[in-house]
Amino acid sequence: MSKYIIPLIWLLGGPFASSFGADNVPASLTDRFHPAQAPQPQQHLLKRGDRLAICGDSITEQKMYSRIMEDYLTMCEPELKISVRQFGWGGERVDGFLKRMTNDCLRFQPNVATTCYGMNDHEYRPYEDSIGEAYRKNSLAVMEAFKAHGVRVVMGSSGCVGNRNWWQTSATTELLNENLCRLRNIGIELAGQEHEGFADVFWPMINAATEASQKYGSNYNLSGGDGVHPNWAGHVIMAYAFLKALGLSGQIADFKVDLAAEKITLSTGHHLVSSKNGVFEIRSDRFPFCADAPLGLAANWYPTAGFYNITNSDNLRSGMAFVPFNQDLNRFMLAVKNATAQKYRVTWGDNSKVFTADQLSRGVNLADEFALSPFSARFAMVDAAVSAKQDFETRQIKTLFRPQGGNGTPEQIAAQTGKVLEDTERQHTALENVIHVAYVPVTYTLKITVE
Repeated sequence: MSKYIIPLIWLLGGPFASSFGADNVPASLTDRFHPAQAPQPQQHLLKRGDRLAICGDSITEQKMYSRIMEDYLTMCEPELKISVRQFGWGGERVDGFLKRMTNDCLRFQPNVATTCYGMNDHEYRPYEDSIGEAYRKNSLAVMEAFKAHGVRVVMGSSGCVGNRNWWQTSATTELLNENLCRLRNIGIELAGQEHEGFADVFWPMINAATEASQKYGSNYNLSGGDGVHPNWAGHVIMAYAFLKALGLSGQIADFKVDLAAEKITLSTGHHLVSSKNGVFEIRSDRFPFCADAPLGLAANWYPTAGFYNITNSDNLRSGMAFVPFNQDLNRFMLAVKNATAQKYRVTWGDNSKVFTADQLSRGVNLADEFALSPFSARFAMVDAAVSAKQDFETRQIKTLFRPQGGNGTPEQIAAQTGKVLEDTERQHTALENVIHVAYVPVTYTLKITVE
């Protein structure tokens, strides 16, 4: 997604709205918030070898949506060889990032950057022109600074707020979300003006929050316990918005099986090791995104495996139900022809599921159908390495690059970072290498038998 103008945008009543589940949201939601039309992502924003900077406030510093994004780019799109750094800073507004972006971000020479600001910029109060003017001015300055260094930008909106807690004000939650939506609309305008990308986080989040409250009740905290910092369900929606805005196709695998000939055709990134009596042994370099981990690994991975309780906002599969994550970004497709029986059992690694011949003929998305897959354990190992690296990135920027606990003049900070940069980059490289060592192809079997 890059160059676009107003005539190229999708209408909220068109595919953009329905793709985020807006059909399940009351029309009054649009009437209340008056969301501007959002741009249509364009394919292939990322280029092989790009360096991606993920920038934002404390929601980015949670290292949850950024971790999902790096996991996805590392394992689901490995041929792109994208390197990722997150630059989240708690409590930050756009102008705060503007002041530190040269020292903390641009020194690493990113090619692509995503930004996610607005939550602190909206000041937790009803919208005023001064809030919008400050957000517009500072966001434009950030985009121009990135562009001056040859960085392609995807400007993201903030998410929404939920039930008020520690940040209680006299404003209602609805008024605060109206404020955030107006900042989102400003972001859409700026992205179009500057011919850069836009990731709509707010609209799918507010839609999902509305649908979740109807489905699960008020205790489902999509925006987290404090109403601001999302749980995993909210973060997977955020990651979905950014990954879609980066123009990724989502086609992970395309397997075609001819039962009569006992043959299989595999798409790029997957290799046939052996085939005997209708059992196919496959080695895959491209993984599906795995929302669940085996029991022994779950403690070191996402907090709650999704197939245990999808009514819990603290797991990924729950959030994936509110956006078409698997349909748009995680298609691991199996299609079968010459299936003469009524039903068949598909065994994928250690797990199996029964499908009708008609379902298999039309194609099934294994990533959507199977909670655990042959990739789940390896995916969890790589994620643990990604998590450790992103944790260090926060420490590198917020502690090691700052003298006297973050105090000091800009000159002192620059001197400090110059001294520690070489040492900290050696540590960062070592953590990157752990990811590379953990990420190896997975070999597994695929079997289709009459049920």
